[in-house]
Amino acid sequence: MSIYREYDIRGIFEKELNEQSVVRIGYALASKIDGEYVAVGYDARSHSPILFEYLVHGLNAGGKKVLDMGLVPTPVNYFTNYQDWNGITPSASVMITGSHNPSEYNGFKITINKAPFFGEEIYALGRECEAMDFPLKVARDVTKIDALTRYVDFLVSEFQHLKGMPSRIVYDCGNGVAGVVTERIFGALELNTKGLFVDPDGTFPNHHPDPSDEHNLEDIKKLLATDGDIAFAYDGDADRIAVLTHKNNIKGDMMALLYAMKMDKPTVVGEVKCSQVMYDELESRGAKAIMYKTGHSNLKVKMQEVNADLACEVSGHVFFKNRYFGYDDAIYATLRMLELIHDGIDLDAELAKLPKVFSTEEIKVKTTESEKFKIINRVKELLKNPPSSFPKIKNIIDVDGVRINFEHGWGLVRASNTTPVLVTRFESTSQEEAKLYEKAINDLILEAKNSL
Repeated sequence: MSIYREYDIRGIFEKELNEQSVVRIGYALASKIDGEYVAVGYDARSHSPILFEYLVHGLNAGGKKVLDMGLVPTPVNYFTNYQDWNGITPSASVMITGSHNPSEYNGFKITINKAPFFGEEIYALGRECEAMDFPLKVARDVTKIDALTRYVDFLVSEFQHLKGMPSRIVYDCGNGVAGVVTERIFGALELNTKGLFVDPDGTFPNHHPDPSDEHNLEDIKKLLATDGDIAFAYDGDADRIAVLTHKNNIKGDMMALLYAMKMDKPTVVGEVKCSQVMYDELESRGAKAIMYKTGHSNLKVKMQEVNADLACEVSGHVFFKNRYFGYDDAIYATLRMLELIHDGIDLDAELAKLPKVFSTEEIKVKTTESEKFKIINRVKELLKNPPSSFPKIKNIIDVDGVRINFEHGWGLVRASNTTPVLVTRFESTSQEEAKLYEKAINDLILEAKNSL
């Protein structure tokens, strides 16, 4: 059951994701899908095509026909749900990807009726698979579709106004799957680009494809320093982006502020880890800012619920409903960022206008799967009567863990939905107070752990 996660299914190839488990997943999933067709694509990992065949076996045995899009980024997989394929609109899609996990991992991101399949739906699917007999093999029913070209043509058409823009653009695909579209899109738009590690290679020989880790940005920073005006980096399946200038590594919440500049009073959904600067600045501009749970599935669902124009996670998931379909797409986000530059917006100058705050990166506190949510609940109890030395609390937001707003900043502690850790983050107008908030909340976490 450990492979069934909050937002997706993820595990080690052969050990956890093998013929037995994956055929069962396909068969059980087929019963959750009303329509006849499921679109399936996969990332650059060497075992992704093997898992594709296992999944096809299960889906076909469950009565579904498969549209095979082959090697594609995750956003192309999502895009397929909004397209007609010779009179066929898929009722669901599955992306076979390990995202930014090590090369031995793989997994499945599932969309049904254009909505994420996640949370209790995935856990229930897992319980069903555990109790299931192995499905019989039936005739293979797979139709090839060229989703990649349809996606490339769509983006090239949408961003014709960027054609030939002079900015020197550098980017790092990390040997993930982004390279199968970047070359075609940038080439068609005649952009001035230089790419690193563009060829897909699921062993990730140059560096790990996780742009939220500063260590993985060393190569692109060097290229930016010598040959670029703006830089982009992508994770393994191209649904997360890093944006770098000569002065800034622009996190997802600050990206959202920049993107929102070209929207008329947008509704923007952010996660609990986003800077207070983002929420305050959006509100001051007349936009509506909504704080919600971390997780790409959570944000997609919330966007639909409130009809938001934009959503973001600090880690670089950016979701556009404004002029797009409402899912996280790092390639589309790249073009929207280039559009800002094309329209004369100085990214660094805009960021320099914002209030100065001191923010920590995500700080992870190791715990166990069985204890992490218990600790959060205990922290909530302790906050009802905090120690006399605890910083003055303005209010508490408990939409996802606890975000404690203080007089000059905030602190967050939440349980990760995917790993056995607590995630903390701290922000203040002064570095000293940020450290003070960090110590106070860490002391509270320790007390909560010791009292279990």
